[in-house]
Amino acid sequence: MQITSTKNPAVKHVCSLRNRRNREKEQLTLLEGYRELSRGNKYGIEIIEVFFCREMFLGENEFPLLDKLAEAGAKIAEVPAHLMTKMTYRDRPEGLIAVVRMKQHELSKLAPKPNSLYIVAEAVEKPGNLGSILRSADAAGADGLIICNKCTDIYNPNVIRASTGALFSVPMAESSTEETIKWLKENKIKSLAATPHTDFLYTDVDMTESVAIIVGTEQHGLSQEWIDAADLGIRIPMLGKIDSLNVATAATILLYEAARQRKWEIKGFYENSFN
Repeated sequence: MQITSTKNPAVKHVCSLRNRRNREKEQLTLLEGYRELSRGNKYGIEIIEVFFCREMFLGENEFPLLDKLAEAGAKIAEVPAHLMTKMTYRDRPEGLIAVVRMKQHELSKLAPKPNSLYIVAEAVEKPGNLGSILRSADAAGADGLIICNKCTDIYNPNVIRASTGALFSVPMAESSTEETIKWLKENKIKSLAATPHTDFLYTDVDMTESVAIIVGTEQHGLSQEWIDAADLGIRIPMLGKIDSLNVATAATILLYEAARQRKWEIKGFYENSFN
């Protein structure tokens, strides 16, 4: 199918999903780009409609992907460049955008494993930061991300873009701080609160057992509720004039320290990858 008019209902619908209220009402969101669509399809996201502009494609893999999505039941439509530019978020569209169904993320559905590693993000406001935390959680082999007292729509297209599709690969839950604290204690998962107000350096704390790393808002850090409830506060040393790091940067450092301490797993990964 080809679409050429800006007044087409499908085009208007895609543009309406740039609004958070519409996304939450319809439980639909947008995916842009080859990598995001590929990963969404791989991890079981229901892709309903796909719009493409062949002259914007960056490579030769887009048409096989479109064939695969069509076989899975997605509607496929071609649009000219000016319509693709109107429909997308990106400054440089890659010629693919899709309407997909959101998933529900309940804390009760997370199943802790032995020596599990979680990252908990409380009231993170910026979509780019949340997406970067997801990307780091995937890279460091975390068992899940728990979002407490959410301030950001996790299906904001900017979250998806910043996560490079890790939104679909990392197990995730949305909950309140109170419920998350209770869940961690019930499952005997040690909580490590990232805060500058502690004597414990993050490198001196055992992260090889079941742990949850807790990070807070960009401006104010963790709530007092988390500070009081956490098993231990940990800090990243700041050697300059600034007293804190960007929340996504801090989360990445802490996650990779946990991965470093669990180096026997990483060693096994590399052995399996290159043998």
